[in-house]
This record gives sequence, C-alpha cells and structure tokens, in this order.
Amino acid sequence: MTTDLWTVLEETFDPARQAHAETVFTIGNGYLATRGACEECYPGERRATFVHGVFDAAPVVFTELANAPDWLPLSVYVDGERFALDCGTVHDYRRALDLRSGALTRAVRWESPGGRAARITFERCTSLADEHLLLLRCRVVPEFAGTLEFRAALHGATDNEGLAHWRRLAQGRAGDAVYLHSRTRTSGIDLACAMRVITHGAPELGREFWDAENAPTLVVRLAAEPGREAVVEKLVAVYTSRDVEAARTVPVAVECAQACRGWDAAYPAHAAAWAEEWARTDVVVEGDDEVQLALRFNLFQLLVAAPRRDERVNIGAKTLSGFGYRGHAFWDTEIFMLPLFIFTAPHIARNLLSYRYHTLAAARRKALAGGYAGAQFAWESADTGDEVTPRWVPDSADPAQLVRIWPGDIEIHISADVAYMAHRYWQITGDDAWFVARGAELILDTARFWASRAERHPETGRYEYRDVIGPDEYHDHVDNNHFTNRMARWNLETALQVLEWLQAHAPARAAELLAALELTPATLAHWHDVIARLYLPVTPSGLIEQFTGYFARRDIDLAALEPRTQSAQAIFGIAGANETQVIKQPDVLMLLYLLRDCYTNEAVRANYNYYTPRTDHTYGSSLGPSIQAIMACEVGRVDEAYEHFLRAVRADLRDVRGNAGDGIHGASAGGTWQAVVFGFAGLRVDADGWTVNPRLPGHWTRLAFKFYWRGRQVVIDLPGQQAAGGRQQAAGTGASPERGILS
Repeated sequence: MTTDLWTVLEETFDPARQAHAETVFTIGNGYLATRGACEECYPGERRATFVHGVFDAAPVVFTELANAPDWLPLSVYVDGERFALDCGTVHDYRRALDLRSGALTRAVRWESPGGRAARITFERCTSLADEHLLLLRCRVVPEFAGTLEFRAALHGATDNEGLAHWRRLAQGRAGDAVYLHSRTRTSGIDLACAMRVITHGAPELGREFWDAENAPTLVVRLAAEPGREAVVEKLVAVYTSRDVEAARTVPVAVECAQACRGWDAAYPAHAAAWAEEWARTDVVVEGDDEVQLALRFNLFQLLVAAPRRDERVNIGAKTLSGFGYRGHAFWDTEIFMLPLFIFTAPHIARNLLSYRYHTLAAARRKALAGGYAGAQFAWESADTGDEVTPRWVPDSADPAQLVRIWPGDIEIHISADVAYMAHRYWQITGDDAWFVARGAELILDTARFWASRAERHPETGRYEYRDVIGPDEYHDHVDNNHFTNRMARWNLETALQVLEWLQAHAPARAAELLAALELTPATLAHWHDVIARLYLPVTPSGLIEQFTGYFARRDIDLAALEPRTQSAQAIFGIAGANETQVIKQPDVLMLLYLLRDCYTNEAVRANYNYYTPRTDHTYGSSLGPSIQAIMACEVGRVDEAYEHFLRAVRADLRDVRGNAGDGIHGASAGGTWQAVVFGFAGLRVDADGWTVNPRLPGHWTRLAFKFYWRGRQVVIDLPGQQAAGGRQQAAGTGASPERGILS
C-alpha cells in the first residue's frame, strides 16, 4: 500500500490479503464500524459490521460482538454481466481511505468478459454527524450504450466465522424504504436496518422490490450512455433495542432513512464532524512522512471505535474492526487507549470510565466468587462486565489439543489499572462532579479488593500477592509480581487520599460511601497495615525483580536466536518460556512509566538496561513497543526509542505480526500517541501544571499536538533539533494562556 499524509491507498486488489485490507479499510462512527469488504462479495472474506454493545452468547468465549446484518451489498450489472474483480479485465484500480473525512473510495476501470467497459466508483461513509446513518454511493461512467442494473440488499444471514447470531423477525417495504428486522438468538437484542435507493444522472428504466428471504433487495435499472455518469445512492439507517424500544426499531430506522436527502445533503455534516475531531486530536510530525500517515491512521482507528453517546460500552482490544478477542475489553482500554481521550476528548474518556462504573456490580460478583471483598474487574469484559475470559483455547502448535489459560483467574492487576485511570482522568480534567459521583467509588471499592486479596506471610508478617500473572504473560502462577504489588499499594494509598478529599469537599457522598462500602475504622487501619508491610523488594542499584524468583530463571540471549519469525513462547513452548527470563512485554518498565515520579533516574536506567535485552520486542506483545519507546526516551536513547516506536506505529498498516486481519491492535494504536506525546515530546502533566522535555528523533523537523488541561486547550509546537539549534524546554501552569506554543 502506498500513502500520502492523509490517505491510505491500495493500488492492487490482492485476494490473498483480503483480511488485512478489510481491517485497514475499516470505517466507523463510534456507534458501529464496518470492515473494508467490497460491496460485491468474494470467497474468503471476513466481512463484518459490529455495533457497540450488541453481544450474543458464544461457546467457550461466553459472549461476542454479533456480526450485524450486512448493509453493504450493492451488485452492479453491466449490460447483464455482473461486475467482479475476479473476472473480466481490471484496467485500473484504486482504493483510498481518506482519514481526514472518514470516507472510503474504490475506483475501477473494468471491462466485462463480453467486452463492455466502464469506470465504476464506490464511496461509503458511516456518518459521524448522525451515528445511525450509513451512506453508500456508486457512480458508473459507461463506455457503451445499453443498461446498468444495481441490486441493493440488506443481508441478514451473517455469522461470526461460522456461528450465526441472528434470526429474522420481519422484512418488507414501508413507502420507498425497505427494512429488515432481526434479533440476536440469546441476548434478545433487536436490530432494524432500513434502506432507500435514489438515482440521478441517467434515466431510470425500472425499479422493483425482491422479497428474498432475509435479504430484501431493491433493483433499479438505468440507461447506459457512453460518457454519461449514472449514480445510485444507498441510504441505510440502523437502530437497535439498546437505542429505542424493540417495537420502535423498525419505524425509527425507516424514518431516519426516509429523512436523508442523499449523499450531497448528508456528507457535509459528516465531514464537518470529522474536522472537529481532528482539530482536537491531530498530531503533526514533519520530516517523517511514513510516521505522519501511520500515526494519523492509528488515531483514526481509535476515533471510529470511540463511543460518543453511550457510556455502557467499552472499546475492545480489536476495537470494532475484527473478530479477534470477540469484542472483549481488557486493560488495553485504560492504560493504552484512555490517555489519548483524557487529553484530547475528555467527553469520550468519561464515557469509557463510566462503563467501568456501570459494571461495578459484576466486579463485586467476581470478587465475592473468589472469597474477596470489594470490586475485582474482569480480565476480559463484555456487556455486563462479568468475566468472559475463556479457560481453554486450542494449542497454536496443535489445534487438536486444548491449553488452559489463566488470566481470567489470576491476572488481577486490571483492578488497579481501572482505578489509576479514573484518578488520572480527574487529575487532568478537574471533573469533580464525575469523580464524586462515580470515580471515587471505583478507587475505594478496588482498594477494598486489594486489602482483602493481600496474604500475610505467617513468618515475616509481610503482605504478598501470590499466584498471579503480571502484564508479562510469558510467566504465570508467580508470586509478588512487582507491577501488581506496587499498583495495589498505589490503589490503597490513593483511596485513603480520595476519602480524605471527599470528607472535605463532598461530605455527604463520603458518608454514603463509608456506609455502603463498610469502610469502618478497622477496615481503614487494615489498609494502612497492608501499605506499610506489602512486599516490594528493590536492590541497592534500584533494580527491581519482576517477581519472586525471576532472577534465578534461565537467561536467554535473544540476539543469538535471530533471525527468527516466531515469538520466544512459540520457540520454547508455553512451559519452557515460563522457565526463562524472556518477557513478553516490559512489565517493570510499564510500572516505572505509570509511577515515574516515584523512581529515580538511576533506577529507571538500571531497569531499562536489564530488561530491554530480555524483552521479546518484535514477536511478543503488541502492547510493549510503545512503552519501551517512552522509557528509551527517559534514559536518553532516542535512536532506540524510534526503533521501538516504528514497531508500534507500523503494527497494522504493515501487518508486522501477521495477524492484523483479526482487527486493529487498539492498545498499540493508543500507545503510539503516548510514545509521541510523553516520549518524544516529554510531556509531563499533573494537578499543578505541565512541562515538556523534547527529545525528538534527529530527522524530525517539527512536532505539534494539542491537549486539554483543566478544560483549557494547550497547543504544543516543537521544532526539530536542527531547526531549533538544540533541545527546547518550557513549562506551563494553570495560569498559562490557553494557547501555549513552545518555540
């Protein structure tokens, strides 16, 4: 794929790379997203539309986002011959995703087997101005005289790679609209699609409705004249019973479709909405065209998945762009994606954090089932917030065998991760109303979990967290994972500070939570005891042992294994990798990043030097490279930081890990923004203000971005080292002007 700075471009249709291209060309509007499948169908497709919150039961994985009825199908017949890229002759081909406007365009000059030639252009967008409205336009310039036929359909017989989630309830016509009404088989969510077709540019010869079962279709025929453009627009509206009462889904969808006057009427509002998004979130990198385009692509894919009007949904690890992870959300959202939204779109961040608030009941059920108090958030979360991590999955080496996986049972750090970002949101935005109503409870109830989960060693008297998995998932069933222990202590310490703040600023809410969460003097005394006695060993040099016994495990020279195309876990096996010091992602470095002010520069350098050569950077976790880049900047190794950053920013456009067909790597996408802003720009923000300490790659000539601090937008504009004659530093506080350009 070739690119310019706002457009992802494909110039050859490659059937073998369809899945990857479908992921790359995903479009969406925060309500739903549609993979970049073609309007005409091909073997091997993984076409899908996912609507936020529309989950249905699935074997093994408990629940998954249900692939919604397909709104795309639009077949074109050229004088009776069906247009398809796998027959006839393709004389020219271009598919382009305009990141600036969220529009996907495909232009083809095609000659049919019978010798009829035409230029065919498809355009589509999912309206950002009206999240229920989907637009598709086909423009055909024939090079012959005859007829053009267009068959626009709504296909209800979709599936999730073999598993069907929908049953048809009804279909038919309502005025000039066609509708399809479906319901998920287990969760009972209704979804209605309504469609209108309008034409212009060429005489319409006829129109009819085909009442095909589960595929209502409108057929229009136009006169084909050489050089005269014929245009067909397919206007689709989608509503679910999560939006309106089930009985109203069809009439509301029909009304929406009928209200749309066409592409030219609806598109300007959509484009204007995207302009507003980019005005907040765009990052300008001059001197590195590949990074500029790839960074915008990553931001785009997070923006199309970000819920703007729904606070009961989360962004899954694969956003809304693929079948990977079944639409489930992990800590990926909080630690990797949320910072982008906290700093550039606080209204979206508030929605995502409110999802965790609304799933507190499920977190409490999980804690109680394990014998603990408080809120223990699910490692994999879906609609209700209950644990949906599968316990058994096929072995990658031998799919006939099942492998037991443990994160849903013992990867517990996510509860502190949620609390951390709730506090971070409050710290950056100053949104006291949300924090009093929701955020404080998240922090206090997760602290209850950590206090009850801590085990007191009978001989030493210290508290420990045993039998856990840290962020480095190559090592399971370990004791005292340092990331987990330290984040637990942070959670407890912060909860005590929050309680004190509430008692001073919102005493009624403080009293309410003290009673509801049973925060008695004895409970709070226990929190203090856990904080004081929690096991957190550090060597004199500041080097941190990732978990108890890690230093004694077998050391591996990863450089000696190169060149390779497999992860260390694939090479050594699950059990074998567990016995080594090779790590999937920089566990300790992630902690130092999150709690940077708690560690000296010497400690950061010691841990960076130790863990960097032991990390499986290329084939381990996609979450690792962006954090590694930030920490490389912290120790002054900007060239190394850039290498790690490239691994992250190329993850999906270049399909670095060979699995982009499963969907966007959402955490990696969010991490690239953090690597630029907190790594290369060196932005540090707290409750008192902000500072920057730029360390830009040598070939970057400019870096510019915006962020919000306490409701004010700050503009950072940094020259490259050559232009500036050296590194620049500047600082601002709450008294700074809204526009703080650094030069």
